[in-house]
Amino acid sequence: MWHYHPDLLAAPVPRYTSFPTAAEFGPSVGAGEFEAALARTSGDVSLYVHIPFCEEICWYCGCNTGRSNRHARLASYLDALHREIALVGTLLPPSAKVRRLAFGGGSPNAIAPTDFVRLMLSLTHAFALSNPVISIELDPRSLDEAWGTALAGVGVTQASLGVQTTDAGIQAAIGRIQPLHLVEACCDLLRKAGVTSLNFDLMYGLPGQTAAALEDTLREAVRMGADRMALFGYAHVPHMLARQRRIDASALPDQQTRFRMAEQGYSHLVAAGYLPVGFDHFALPGDPLAKAVQDGRLHRNFQGFTDDAAPVLVGLGASAISAFPEIIVQNEKNAGRYQMLLSQDRLTSIRGIDRSRVDQSRARIIEDLLCHGRAEIDETLLGETASRLAPFIEKGLVERQSSGLVLREEARPYARSVAALFDPYRADPIQRFSTAI
Repeated sequence: MWHYHPDLLAAPVPRYTSFPTAAEFGPSVGAGEFEAALARTSGDVSLYVHIPFCEEICWYCGCNTGRSNRHARLASYLDALHREIALVGTLLPPSAKVRRLAFGGGSPNAIAPTDFVRLMLSLTHAFALSNPVISIELDPRSLDEAWGTALAGVGVTQASLGVQTTDAGIQAAIGRIQPLHLVEACCDLLRKAGVTSLNFDLMYGLPGQTAAALEDTLREAVRMGADRMALFGYAHVPHMLARQRRIDASALPDQQTRFRMAEQGYSHLVAAGYLPVGFDHFALPGDPLAKAVQDGRLHRNFQGFTDDAAPVLVGLGASAISAFPEIIVQNEKNAGRYQMLLSQDRLTSIRGIDRSRVDQSRARIIEDLLCHGRAEIDETLLGETASRLAPFIEKGLVERQSSGLVLREEARPYARSVAALFDPYRADPIQRFSTAI
């Protein structure tokens, strides 16, 4: 049983899909730095393609997305995306081999399957694809047989479905009506299309959600045979996301209830045979993500926990983020301005951050803590964080060793809070993040 220490969970902390985080991005890094970083790239590269559209906008969602209800809007965006693919492809040296290709959003299936195939043709023409693992995020509410044919033809083997909850009442409370039979049909379609690793995104801490409702969702997810699951805590930040104002904040579970829900999810999925991955992912033995945990090859990037070891991730599309060892850079978020820049054949990278040697060193510490539960840390840095580490050590969550730190198993819900101790940017008091649970 996890022990609840509210004082150790009180501070908002990042999810650390990068370090430094996007909160630290600024205008000092942009298109010029991105172009120079591309020119220096060789070896394994991953591509991420962002489709910032959904057929319906869910009230809880924190993604950069808009409704795909106007054909002209989609057509203009896709035209710009094709231009960006061609432009970036000319700047990436031939020695860079694309081993991973991920489509995310929004919902990539907000576009037509024929448009998706055309994107794949553009990517194949522009980049040196080396038998890449292809993954895609999908909305079950708009997935049909035509999409199944397209996914099979392209060779997609990994897919992620936004399931969130199977409770009809909670679905109505978050603006995502999605009958269970629809998810089941999508699973069948994707398996027939050749998807061998299927992920479900689930959520706890939703309005009106009880332990019994979460248990039902977990049980159904296991029954449907997802190879992976991500169990996220809903982050209610209506001051940042206006759409969340439609959610009844008075119906949200308190922090202690959220903590118990996270523990409930962990216990249920481990008992069902899933291997815990980091602090909020799970995978069946045999899945590539579980193998990465067992072999000590787990990593973390903008897609979350992953077995992708590529040192370079190139993001394409509005708001997409590219990560290199020495810089992180983000594209223009506004789709209109993104399209305007590309109409002039200009790169859209407008903000980012240089990653100093200190940043890179701390990034390794944070990733090791989150992915492996331990990290080598020099005595000087341990000394600097000693007073903030003390409460975690006193409560038996963290063990200090001669070479660094080890998180005990019961520290899993506190992993992000421990990692944040090594993030000097978190001295900023602005509340940009949600709580760790």
